[in-house]
Amino acid sequence: MFLEQIDGRTIVRENYNDKGDLLNKQLFEAGKITKKKDYYEIKVTTTLYDKNKLLKEKYTTTYKCEPEKFSIVLFVFPFANPKSKETEISTKSTNFKELYNIEKLKNVDLDISFDSGLMNFFGSKSTIKIYDRKKEINDNNLSIKSKISIKAYAFGIRVKQLNYTLTEKLNAKGLLSFQKFIEKDGSYFTMDYK
Repeated sequence: MFLEQIDGRTIVRENYNDKGDLLNKQLFEAGKITKKKDYYEIKVTTTLYDKNKLLKEKYTTTYKCEPEKFSIVLFVFPFANPKSKETEISTKSTNFKELYNIEKLKNVDLDISFDSGLMNFFGSKSTIKIYDRKKEINDNNLSIKSKISIKAYAFGIRVKQLNYTLTEKLNAKGLLSFQKFIEKDGSYFTMDYK
């Protein structure tokens, strides 16, 4: 997602099994984007809760993104869970800047690498393909349905592949208000943007 989608917002992620039972919850509190000399920076405080919504852990990460490398943060996916104080994200992409261009929903391909100083997440490089994108308008509410294929690599070897069906809802300003990622086995997670 673009940094602009989370600027100053609170995002709640809830993970569910295939029966709809809550597995855990994460709360992401994003600060405001600040422009430094040649990059953008945003601090995100992450709070982790167990299935009983009891506090497990809390930490803050500073994400740095250079404008020419696209301004994105991908704490949505399970392999991108850095606990280091700073994380730099580099991307190469086809059509990423068009991700929420409602008039031209194109397939999006991303090659992403993370540099947090430690390999404390599942994979240091990943490829993401977002495809079969369709918009739906119901009662002036806009949603986008897509499919996502994610491949995580460590040391050049694919170590994980995830496939999701995605529903995204956008508000009148074009900002995300809700996302639901469903795996083939019926397990899913939701992202609620406030």
